[in-house]
Amino acid sequence: MFKPFEFCLSTKSTSVPAGPDWLHEVKYDGYRLRLERDGDRVRLITRGGYNWTDRYPWIVESALKNRFRQFIIDGEAVVLGVDGVADFNALHSRQHDEEVQLYAFDILSLDGEDLRSLPLSLRKTNLARLLARRPHGIFVAPFGRGEIGPDLFRAACNMGLEGMVSKRVDCPYRAGRSKDWVKAKNRNHPAMESGDGLVLKPRMRFALNAPESRSHKGAARYGSAGPG
Repeated sequence: MFKPFEFCLSTKSTSVPAGPDWLHEVKYDGYRLRLERDGDRVRLITRGGYNWTDRYPWIVESALKNRFRQFIIDGEAVVLGVDGVADFNALHSRQHDEEVQLYAFDILSLDGEDLRSLPLSLRKTNLARLLARRPHGIFVAPFGRGEIGPDLFRAACNMGLEGMVSKRVDCPYRAGRSKDWVKAKNRNHPAMESGDGLVLKPRMRFALNAPESRSHKGAARYGSAGPG
């Protein structure tokens, strides 16, 4: 049976911490999801508590192929183009659900053991072990550590990315808003507001390497040469 798990949420910040006790992840454009596998059963749960398991078959397929039969992952559902571009508009359109992958940045449970009390550094180790050699459908979020944070943030802003999330390496996973997770957003990040009030974001290039898309449909969306 699944145990109750709630999301840890970041606190907004105007700067990126530079101390040695922090690690830094690029903020990807997508939908926050919790992946829960229990034997032959997989669920994809949103922040609002909705079950989106039927939406993203590639994530479910990848989870069921893993040799571990019980785990819970926290991550972001994203659509990638063939050149590693995150396309939020494609994700929002629901026209490319079969291409959606999970950008996994934390693990809450593995093999029946609740890992939330462990420091983030150890949870990252367990996440890497779970997803070793399995980059397709679910991939581990890359990160930098320590004083490099502000430099990574400036680079992300220069590339037009949404921002960065920094996390204390010794923090447990706590439900709700946490001061151990801080989110710095690019103040010049462009966004387009559609007529129905939904914010649609332009395509953005990942600052760190990510797997390719599942098919060549991305090439059709961006043109044979890809985005400029």
